[in-house]
Amino acid sequence: MMPVHQATSLRRAPVQRRSAERLTRILDACADLLDEVGYDALSTRAVAQRAGVPIGSVYRFFGNKRAMADALAQRNLERYTERVLERLKRTAGEAAGEDADPSAEADGGVQGAQGVQGVHWHVAVDAVLDEYLAMKRTAPGFSLVDFGNQIPLGTRHTEPNHRVARRLIQLLSGHLHREPDEDLRRVFLIAVETADTLVQLAFRIDPEGDEKIIAETRELLRAYLGRVLD
Repeated sequence: MMPVHQATSLRRAPVQRRSAERLTRILDACADLLDEVGYDALSTRAVAQRAGVPIGSVYRFFGNKRAMADALAQRNLERYTERVLERLKRTAGEAAGEDADPSAEADGGVQGAQGVQGVHWHVAVDAVLDEYLAMKRTAPGFSLVDFGNQIPLGTRHTEPNHRVARRLIQLLSGHLHREPDEDLRRVFLIAVETADTLVQLAFRIDPEGDEKIIAETRELLRAYLGRVLD
């Protein structure tokens, strides 16, 4: 996982372990306060008080609360990537430990849809969606910041979803059974943008995420991605 101090919004990267731990406390406090008071009422002073650090420590890393939220979004993406990767490794390990199904081996269509690591792309896409939903429900501050899309900007910046799409292609390359190209990058960007919009809708309807909309989102992703992955 990429260390959070590599986030581009940092004024200064922590060098010593103590400084890195202080940065972690600041971002943890920022996430907690986002859930409690929202982005508009968030302040660097309140974050410093919650983190138990001098206000100067916050300004050492961040010029304002927007930069702090950007760093939190970057950390969210790194943690999300790690969660998806660990789930795929676990799934692949479980599949490798099971006896082979002769009927599945005889089905060339199924084998053709397997990635080089032995996990069907449907399973990989499920992992991507499920881990995002899990963070949406449990990760502090995630519902307001996620990967940067929800930070108020006036005009919404599309870069976060471009970044997420690129990261997912890198992460799933071994499961997709094809080399990433311009067409695949466009398809993944559209899939990410579509899933983002529908998941936000699901959580506006139900604080835990409307299960029917989530189920429709899953089916939509499978049908759309299946055009290029099956």
